[in-house]
Amino acid sequence: QVQLVESGGGLVQAGGSLRLSCAASGRTFSSYAMGWFRQAPGKEREFVARISWSGRSTYYADSVKGRFTISRDNAKNTVYLQMNSLKPEDTAVYYCAASSTSVVVTTISAYNYWGQGTQVTVSS
Repeated sequence: QVQLVESGGGLVQAGGSLRLSCAASGRTFSSYAMGWFRQAPGKEREFVARISWSGRSTYYADSVKGRFTISRDNAKNTVYLQMNSLKPEDTAVYYCAASSTSVVVTTISAYNYWGQGTQVTVSS
């Protein structure tokens, strides 16, 4: 069992930066690949980024590539999402999730555990 708690969301102007954190409970955190998803009002939840259990492999949605960076610290049981050059269209609730599969997947069903989400609002 893994419990996930996101933090770091807030209101920022377009072009600004935020860093989201996701703290995980449980001693098996390092065995899970971790992902970030987001859901804007009236839209489906979408994949943002993924990092392998070791941290050596990352994968991003085209919409955030070059602007967002996912990282993890297994000693602290935490995964991060550094978001730079934010745009109004990045406004959403951001969720972190844990996946037990080693295959790079971007589908919601591949992730076993989810956090409660943190709101990110980017003003124009």
